[in-house]
Amino acid sequence: MNTLIPLAEQAALLLKERKETMAVAESSTGGLISAALLAVPGASAYFLGGAVVYTRKAREVLMQIPNEAVKGMRSASEPYALLLARTVRERYAANWGLSETGATGPTGNRYGDAAGHSCLAIAGGGERVVTLETGQADRAANMRLFSAEALRLLVELLSR
Repeated sequence: MNTLIPLAEQAALLLKERKETMAVAESSTGGLISAALLAVPGASAYFLGGAVVYTRKAREVLMQIPNEAVKGMRSASEPYALLLARTVRERYAANWGLSETGATGPTGNRYGDAAGHSCLAIAGGGERVVTLETGQADRAANMRLFSAEALRLLVELLSR
């Protein structure tokens, strides 16, 4: 968490300056992105909520995204990450939606993605989707790396 909090503080400062809000839908980071953002004092000014969307059931229940909406879409893909970011933004009526979906390790996922694969998306005043490949099989390290990259991406978009 210590490496994530400085990034979360940057995002928090920018969100507060802009008087904007955000929501998070994360998967393989398991809540680390939300935890980092909530670790910053005054988080209630910008953080509306989040969900760990780790399974199909979680996607249906927490995000209310039906199976038909993801037909032909892999979960650890850029289109899916963007769908999650747009959906969490809409569901929370936030200015920004941030999402993460990937394969932390120690093995890859059933879709053929290697451990260390993550797709990150932000939807709001701009949209951005990136794929991160760490090349590592260390689950906890990948969770931190994915979270850090998501927060860096958020800061980048908020700084424009």
